Order: sequence, then structure tokens, then C-alpha cells
Amino acid sequence: MKVLLIKDVKSLGKKGEIKEVKEGYGRNYLIAKGFAKLATKEVIREWEEEQKREKEKLEKEIEELNRLKEKLEGIELIVEKKLGKNGHLYGAVTKEDIVKNLKGKFGIEIDKKIIDTKHIKEVGKHIVDIKLGHGIHAKLKIEVKGI
Repeated sequence: MKVLLIKDVKSLGKKGEIKEVKEGYGRNYLIAKGFAKLATKEVIREWEEEQKREKEKLEKEIEELNRLKEKLEGIELIVEKKLGKNGHLYGAVTKEDIVKNLKGKFGIEIDKKIIDTKHIKEVGKHIVDIKLGHGIHAKLKIEVKGI
């Protein structure tokens, strides 16, 4: 019997492959446990359509992330923090500060978890890496000014 694997099965194959298996193994294990479907023309056509939809969705997502990257890299974010008596920052510029300033000044909402930086503790210009996903990184320019 031919089955379409809908999950990876160790020692048999990867998701999306069509395999010839013994009928008992196919019906009683692979299909019963949800690892495969009987490979009919209808099932294969549905699988191909689903893969096409997922590919289009992924392409659209990558396109949106690239637009966000361009937007972020075109910005020079100015963050103002209090200065201590010795001229150094009172506290540090945190990921939360970056997120809040991006939203407030530019209307861009990002999750603080995708910002790859330690706390910025010095006045001046800094570059922060933002991991947008799918291997796309944006370099955000930040200028820290004392007030």
C-alpha cells in the first residue's frame, strides 16, 4: 500500500514523501497514529495545494520582514536618558526603552525578545542587531543623548 507521510517517521522517511509499506504497518500504525494518510490522488492533490499555500504564506512573511528591515535601517533612533553627576548615564538604555521609543516616535511595534543587545551604558552612537526571523537581521542605529 502507498502512504503519504504527514510527519517524519524515523527509519521510513520525511514529511511529504510517498512510501510503499506493508498494509498492516500502514493501516494499524502509520495511519492510526496520524503519521500518514492513504496516498490517494485526492490526498496527494490536497497535500500539494497545502504546500503551495504554505510557500506563498512564507514568501509574503519574508517580504514583510524585508520591508520592516528597510524601515528599521533607515531610522536613527534618539534615546534621551538622565546623566549622573559624573557625566555618565544614570541607569542604562534597555530593550524596553528601545521598544517604547520605536513605538512612540515611529509607530513600529516589535517584541523586545528579538533585540540582540546588552544594556547600553554610554552616551553616543550605537548599533543594535534586531533578529526579525527567517535569517533576516536589521541593524538599528541608536544615538543616546544625556539630559
